[in-house]
Amino acid sequence: MKKLLAMLLALAMLLGCASFAMADASDFDPELVAAAKAEGELVVYGSCEEEYLSAVCDRFEELFGIKVTHQRLSTGEVQAKIEEEAGNPSADVWFGGTTDPYNVCAAEDLLMPYEAANAAHLLGPAYRDADGKWYGIYKGILGFMVNTEELQRLGLETPQDWADLLKPEYKGLIWLSNYNTAGTAKLVINTMIQKYGHDEGIKYLVDLDKNIQVYTKSGSGPSKNVGTGECVIGIGFLHDGIYQILDNGYDNIGLVIPSTGTSFEIGATAIFRGAKHENAAKLWIEFALSPDCVELGVPNGSYQFLVIDNAQQPEAAAQFGLDPENVMDYDFEDAKVNITTYIAEVMEALGSAADDRFQTK
Repeated sequence: MKKLLAMLLALAMLLGCASFAMADASDFDPELVAAAKAEGELVVYGSCEEEYLSAVCDRFEELFGIKVTHQRLSTGEVQAKIEEEAGNPSADVWFGGTTDPYNVCAAEDLLMPYEAANAAHLLGPAYRDADGKWYGIYKGILGFMVNTEELQRLGLETPQDWADLLKPEYKGLIWLSNYNTAGTAKLVINTMIQKYGHDEGIKYLVDLDKNIQVYTKSGSGPSKNVGTGECVIGIGFLHDGIYQILDNGYDNIGLVIPSTGTSFEIGATAIFRGAKHENAAKLWIEFALSPDCVELGVPNGSYQFLVIDNAQQPEAAAQFGLDPENVMDYDFEDAKVNITTYIAEVMEALGSAADDRFQTK
């Protein structure tokens, strides 16, 4: 009975979204489709959740008859892999995950510019790289997920803002992802520096470290352990919390948007420079910017806001009180230029604490 209401709610939402428009190959440029089909295959690195990644890869293969091979890796893992391969990538495209690592790769000239026709449907210029090196597909809100039962058992109040997370009573109760491997954690660094200023932002992260129990490899890692109570307070994207509530039935999870403001991710897609299946990669970008692709999110457990004007927004995000406009004015350019330096500065400030808590393997 405990999970019944959440499961029924999830079912209702799935049925409500079951009418999304299905495309066919004729909706795309026939010359590009023919060139992509001649290449015959595509390799995808995905940094969204596996269920969504598998669904969009299967749909692309079904739609165009092009064999798709995919692997799920965190954004930090993809960035490290592509940097090591230095222009000879083992995959053709990147799908999902926050844009901070995409921007690093773009600055290092590891992403291929492509002017996508379907980019005309983006909600604004903020949802694409100016040179066409990446395009946005969704938007996610950064916040806290809490186990309400555990907080009650411990006699603790729910944290309402970033400053609350530094309180001594939360020592050993907070999970965050790894700054070296997860785009989510990189966004946390940029958010704190932009919110508090450079020196105070880094000091905040050092103080926060005193209360952190675990740094997970993937940005969604904390959310996966809140419902079980192993993690009492998780920092991450709130759509991951919605997934745990609706799809896994954890009605003991509370979602918190920090009261003094938070930031958001733009989940992206891009072509790797040197892609071996360039036309199939370009076709992937067009597909990724279509409702046929992004509306597969909700039936596959991904409840992010969508950033193209001809797609149906997920009702769940609004139902849980998430406002896609209730976010700070995030400086993407500063994040793009400085995140590598900021990570190094945070690691240096943490000192010996960084030796064994931030492994990348």
